[in-house]
Amino acid sequence: MSKQQIQVADGENDAEIMAVLQNSLYPGAAQASIRMVLGYCRAAGLDPMQKPVHIVPMYDAKTRQMRDVIMPGIGLYRTQAARNGCAGVSEPDFGPDVTAKVGGQQITYPTWCRVTARRRLVTGEVVEFTAKELWIENYAVKGGAEKSQAPNAMWTKRTYGQLAKCAEAQALRKAFPEIGSEPTADEMVGKSINDEYAEAVQTTTAQREPAALPAYTSEEFDANLSKWRDLIDGGKSTAARIIAMVGSKMALTEQQKRRITELEGPPPGVDPNTGEMLPPDHDNDSQEGCQ
Repeated sequence: MSKQQIQVADGENDAEIMAVLQNSLYPGAAQASIRMVLGYCRAAGLDPMQKPVHIVPMYDAKTRQMRDVIMPGIGLYRTQAARNGCAGVSEPDFGPDVTAKVGGQQITYPTWCRVTARRRLVTGEVVEFTAKELWIENYAVKGGAEKSQAPNAMWTKRTYGQLAKCAEAQALRKAFPEIGSEPTADEMVGKSINDEYAEAVQTTTAQREPAALPAYTSEEFDANLSKWRDLIDGGKSTAARIIAMVGSKMALTEQQKRRITELEGPPPGVDPNTGEMLPPDHDNDSQEGCQ
């Protein structure tokens, strides 16, 4: 089906095509999701009967509910790469097996998979693009009401095949960036729509949060107290400046701040012993008593 034919498939023809898709290629899918498939294929000039895309149920963390998302399949990437000078894709190379409990489930899986895609340039030169993907970073979780982190049925049954698809998709995206950057259905099954966004927000927030300042120990504080007194007495600094300077590097307690402030002595009109304001005629009385 050509792009023009897809665009013409409107109105009553849509109903016929949707019936075929819903009963053969996407059995059990909702009509709204089938319409999204048709819209995707029309926009990209794809033949929906070749099943270039998949309907992937995904959890939307923003709305807190599941919804269908249209995503390309590995077959679409292979087709587009073949039309743009793909010179072949290597057989998947797997890392050593690991047997471990993942989400409470015992499973044996390859640690990684490496795939190389080859692209023939206009000069005739063949360039290789290699991608290496880790199983633990790609497997799809069961999820559900229990929020299980164990691998789902497909990743349990096809521990090698599913990882190979993810590695191949990444290699094809590196070799043929013009075919798109969207993850394939195999890479996103069992993941949240907002996974990447949430991770980016958490990383940015973590970068913005200032690191906690180390506490200023009593020994270090007492050792510097006399130096600060000399600076204040010599008119080279003030208690406020010293607190600001030291506080930018060390965490000062309220008691330590108060001790630095006391180095300046009480302000005029304040009793040095009690800290209370002196009566207005205190200075005159003192002078008269001395005469």
